[in-house]
Amino acid sequence: MKQSLLHCFSVFLLSGSVFLIAIFLYADDFSHYLHVRQFPSFTPPPPSTTNVSSLNQITETKPSSISIQNQTEPTLTQHGVLNDSLSSIPLKLPHHMSDQEVQGNQKVAFMFLTRGPLPLAPLWQRFFEGIDQGLYSIYVHSHPSFNQTVPRESVFYGRSVPSKAVRWGNVDMTEAEIRLLKNALLDFSNQRFVLLSESCIPLFNFSTIYTYLMNSTQNYVEAYDFPGAKGGRGRYSPKMKPLITLNQWRKGSQWFQIDRDLAIDVVSDNQYFPVFKRYCKAFCCADEHYLPTFVSIKFWKTNSNRTLTWVDWSKGGIHPKRFLRMHITNDFLEELRHGSTCEYNGKTTNVCHLFARKFMPDALNRLLRFAPKKMQFN
Repeated sequence: MKQSLLHCFSVFLLSGSVFLIAIFLYADDFSHYLHVRQFPSFTPPPPSTTNVSSLNQITETKPSSISIQNQTEPTLTQHGVLNDSLSSIPLKLPHHMSDQEVQGNQKVAFMFLTRGPLPLAPLWQRFFEGIDQGLYSIYVHSHPSFNQTVPRESVFYGRSVPSKAVRWGNVDMTEAEIRLLKNALLDFSNQRFVLLSESCIPLFNFSTIYTYLMNSTQNYVEAYDFPGAKGGRGRYSPKMKPLITLNQWRKGSQWFQIDRDLAIDVVSDNQYFPVFKRYCKAFCCADEHYLPTFVSIKFWKTNSNRTLTWVDWSKGGIHPKRFLRMHITNDFLEELRHGSTCEYNGKTTNVCHLFARKFMPDALNRLLRFAPKKMQFN
């Protein structure tokens, strides 16, 4: 009788242990599921092996000095909805790859926000010529009605993303920027994100710009407190309180250069951007205030508070100075490239801008004439 009772008790204990183990395993797996982010999270990329030895006299290395294997990018027709595209990725991916192989190549995403054509495309074609496609990605957001044919041999061929109409000064300008970021984030190799317009030009060759961005320890979102009634604090709505106060309101250029971590936080923001959509209307110019304000509140420690895109506001008004054919000289380009000082990774440098705007279509021929020698294109 005692032996029978002991046997029953042993069976009960064994069954209970199996049950508890199953519960713990399920809980652990469910906990893992709950903690998976909507987007894959990467720490900022390690410094590039290409060394910027002297920032005051930065050497513009030839593109061939960087050798990274090509990687196939996702098809742009699949870029319509970011969440749906990522939702099919399983939580656990068995593989035998190294961390570097999982992360893939480190690329710069060049995102063009345009109204229609890219009149300076031939200059950018020279900029990318001969560069390993595993080092960069290109995305173009234009008006949805724009359907100009792009030559197959162009670096812009097939690079358009699903777009919506954009109005100057309206919050949909910021939505277009976010749409570009969402498309670019689908490529896990993109580690730096650069917003450009159709009037932007590069001031250095690809290798110099790539090295500058990849080695940087900061993001480049211009942000400052502008007390002006028309263009600064006067655009703030008290209805944004208590989430955003007047003292937190910032202004800056919309043309940013940011890393992957910040890009993910921007497209995931369901707290600050909805407030901007609701209260920053008409001539509030959300594109000049949302990102500067958001970054200054949440990520000021990793922000440089400056943009890498040069522009001339000296003439005043609501639009910067435009540059035509007559303005393009060697001295002018040299002034843009090395005519100012700033801080880069804790050191003083005279390379403060990698891009510039606003250059008109008739400036293209002179830019093409000076670029190969001055900017050391291929």
